[in-house]
Amino acid sequence: MENPVISVNAISHYYGDRRALNDVSFDVKRGEAFCFLGPNGGGKTTMFKILSTLLVPSSGTARVCGFDVVRDPANVRRRIGVVFQSPSLDLKLTVKENLRCHGLMYGLRGSEAMRKIDEALSNLGLDDRRNEPVERLSGGLQRRVEIGKGLLSSPDLLILDEPSTGLDPGARIDLWDYLLRLRKELTLTIAMTSHILSEAEHCDRLAILDKGSLVALDTPLRLKREVGGEVISIVAKKPEEIKLLIKKRFKLDATVVENTLRFEKRNGHQFVPKIIEAFPGKIDAVSVGQPTLEDVFIHRTGHRMRDEHPNGSDE
Repeated sequence: MENPVISVNAISHYYGDRRALNDVSFDVKRGEAFCFLGPNGGGKTTMFKILSTLLVPSSGTARVCGFDVVRDPANVRRRIGVVFQSPSLDLKLTVKENLRCHGLMYGLRGSEAMRKIDEALSNLGLDDRRNEPVERLSGGLQRRVEIGKGLLSSPDLLILDEPSTGLDPGARIDLWDYLLRLRKELTLTIAMTSHILSEAEHCDRLAILDKGSLVALDTPLRLKREVGGEVISIVAKKPEEIKLLIKKRFKLDATVVENTLRFEKRNGHQFVPKIIEAFPGKIDAVSVGQPTLEDVFIHRTGHRMRDEHPNGSDE
């Protein structure tokens, strides 16, 4: 890949004895919308902190816009905008005042600051809210103000940690409409973390992380195609018994995931009647559908994309 915006090579990181990232490597192209997808505890936020220069990796290297995140963090920070998962707005200040305060940290003052603020407000559709206290805005609009802060420095790369946290489905769709429009209009590269499968569908490529390891890296469409047919899910009182019977009768390998039997088969909808007829009284329910990113995750890991840490920590 020529001149990637992000280049990560064999990154590992430990918190004490616990391994948060395990020998992860990938590149991100200029202009891509790239997603780190996985459950809480998968290593996404650790990667976010490394790329935004908040954390020094235990081993390996990472370069952002050509600069090493450990050896040259100042140059990295000049070229990135960062949107954190936790809100960082002053709710009592207006939208414009929040942006002005953030701009001061980047040395933006006077007419240049106002130009940048006007540009950010226009890009995010917040012109008519500039003098409104942030506490009066909806969660979706507040998230847009957070993104506006990240855009003030005219970054080459916008890094977002779980940008849809706390948003309802409608606000999540609106947020993604703005992000993808900004990417096109500003020639912006976007790298984000998420555990929301529908959100990852908007991205050009995904890096799926599980327990600190990179388990898949490709476009959403290609990853779903690798599943190899329609996904059949069977609910039964004795799924392990049905698994053995399916193997014996149909020569198919199935997986039991959280008491549900699942396997992939081309033209699976035509195969369902055969399953029901073969095992009368043993099956409670059968469903069939096209592969989803959840199916990709199960295909690669053998389990559903669930949180590894009950408290929601991703580190």
